Amino acid sequence: MKQVVQNYKSGELALLDVPVPGCKPGGVLVRSAFSLISTGTELMKVSEAGMSMLGKARSRPDQVAKVVQSVASNGVPATYRKVMGKLDSYTPLGYSLCGVVEQVGAGIDDVKVGDLVACAGNEHALHAELNWVPKNLYVPVPDGVAPRHAAFGTVGSIALQGVRQGESRLGEVALVIGLGLIGQLVVQLLNASGVRVVGVDPDPSRCELAERLGAAACGDPGSASVESAVAELTGGMGVDQVYLAAGGSSNQPVELAARLCRDRGRVIDIGKCRLDLPWNAYYEKELDVRFSRSYGPGRYDPEYELQGRDYPIGYVRWTERRNLGCFLDLIARGSVDVEPLVSHVAGFEDAVETYRRLEEGELKAVAVLFRYAPGEDAASVEAPEVTVPRVPEMARPSGRTAPARRSGPVRLAFVGAGNYASSMLLPHLTGRDGVELSTVVTTTALSAANAQRKFGFGKATTDLDAVLGDPAVDAVFVVTRHSSHAELTRRALLAGKAVFVEKPLALTEEELASVLAAVEESGNDRIQVGFNRRFAPLLGEARELFGARTGPASLRYLVNAGRLDHGSWYLRQDTEGSRFAGEGGHFVDTASWLLDADPVSVYAAAPAGNEDLQIVLGYPDGSTATISYVTSGPASFPKETLDLIADGKVLRLDDFTRASVYDGRRRQWVGSRLPKTRDKGQNAELAAFVKAVRTGGPMPVPLESLAATTTATLAVRTALASGVPVTLAGAR
Repeated sequence: MKQVVQNYKSGELALLDVPVPGCKPGGVLVRSAFSLISTGTELMKVSEAGMSMLGKARSRPDQVAKVVQSVASNGVPATYRKVMGKLDSYTPLGYSLCGVVEQVGAGIDDVKVGDLVACAGNEHALHAELNWVPKNLYVPVPDGVAPRHAAFGTVGSIALQGVRQGESRLGEVALVIGLGLIGQLVVQLLNASGVRVVGVDPDPSRCELAERLGAAACGDPGSASVESAVAELTGGMGVDQVYLAAGGSSNQPVELAARLCRDRGRVIDIGKCRLDLPWNAYYEKELDVRFSRSYGPGRYDPEYELQGRDYPIGYVRWTERRNLGCFLDLIARGSVDVEPLVSHVAGFEDAVETYRRLEEGELKAVAVLFRYAPGEDAASVEAPEVTVPRVPEMARPSGRTAPARRSGPVRLAFVGAGNYASSMLLPHLTGRDGVELSTVVTTTALSAANAQRKFGFGKATTDLDAVLGDPAVDAVFVVTRHSSHAELTRRALLAGKAVFVEKPLALTEEELASVLAAVEESGNDRIQVGFNRRFAPLLGEARELFGARTGPASLRYLVNAGRLDHGSWYLRQDTEGSRFAGEGGHFVDTASWLLDADPVSVYAAAPAGNEDLQIVLGYPDGSTATISYVTSGPASFPKETLDLIADGKVLRLDDFTRASVYDGRRRQWVGSRLPKTRDKGQNAELAAFVKAVRTGGPMPVPLESLAATTTATLAVRTALASGVPVTLAGAR
């Protein structure tokens, strides 16, 4: 089996082949599903291993004292050999996991093979495919708790033991210094106990996360806002308890604790930070300083941990194992939510690279999980998976024929006539040969009348049913608010109309499924979504000049979306979806068209404090498309720039005004190097749609592609929430 190990002398990390542990009496053999990296304790150990020998000595003076004592007892040569032998060996990493019982040892009757258990211990819950775990270091996972969440059991027990040491009481106010993994859990546990919490951390994103998870206020340790929040919540008396969940060599946490704690308050040390207590400050307030030792009573007691001797509940209410079970119960009841803490899920095979990225700061994370193999909880065991709704086979119902070629004009009805329809669509249709603007439908009579007057519609109405039931209408344009697109499209399809729906097609996976269900029910797949950029003449010419690819490509798409005016309906996320859900399909579709495939994975990240998005799409041949969707850029910068790199060539698009192709020898401009009038393809797109309706030929974009683009756009939300790539199940 495989296990993560480290050589403390050289600092080398490895995924080593090791023997499978035997299943001894008094414990169970557990096959890991998820194990959790302690981004505090484990990274400190990894960092220490990479230090010089002098650095190691400085970081562990306790071990140096032992060496000195050994020299006195055994002499220098023997001590040297002993120390070098210990240093130059592999040591395990990990202490918190969830897995499935594979074998039950003698004397165990509380679990059986196949049960899901959460496991603890830096010798028994290791980053390894299989672990033997003694009875007092595992607990069954309650129904409804996902394996990835149960893997937090040990660190949750550490936080829980700290809160118990603080003896928090309903209505008190607490200060949590350090909002890493343990600190975030302490915040939630205190909040669940009826304690109001103020958090402190120099990282704004962690402060924001803690506030989302229940903290009353959070801020930088040097910020006056923290002191103001404490004063407001306590009436100027100071907090009842302070939890030191920070690490590092700074003495600032203990000094801040003394300043903000009330008279005779409690200071609980959970993390490993510097503890040079300022005597006057702690003496004058008679502060009660307490230490929280790991998971709870039983820790470091071999009789408890290895021999299974429990402590009587009448004498020790909360032991190591009872804390573990209690924390999982809190997850099951929704009192604690660990999912927002999951910053990254890595396959176990990528363990070494994951540690490297964490140590070098490339991967910023609160909690990182190793995933071992898909299990019954596939949606949790794997990175979040979004199922692509099945696109119906278009074997038409009996008696239904393919669309007939029309001899007369194509009669169009518009549902909605707002700014986009009036400025970007209708001007290209007014007066076009072979097109008749039949009816315009709006929610208010005046807007319908205005559209009729301006664009020459034959009729104006507010009655949608009348339009859908009118056999003279060939195609319906849906150009309304985003929240109505899917339902209006569904109804128009069931009415037998060809449909042009402005993006987005749907705001949720359920809405998309309802549209596809309408296609299947009606046999009508005559639908086009307003993804116009693939029809832009300049981009089309550049793609042709670039030529066919032979290898994977890398695409970068920068969208300088800019800020919206206050009050814009685009900002009504509760009803109209996120801004990217509304218009992001444009950019996903453009990338997929250039790469000639549908995406199979989506990853998304958002910097703290703004609405900017970084999205990475993966494609079947290994190509990637990175979409930077930013709202914080200057208005003077072009809105859209794109680079496609493959086979030693580069396609460059500058805001649909200039395009060029580099082939390694020279740069070829598309048409001219002089900027052209910006044309994003609406006219050509409408021409293609009208032609398809008139001739009965294929729609401009296959339904499968429209569905895949919509699914990928919606998956951005899932990827943001999870912090890991989303697999698009069933993607072509």
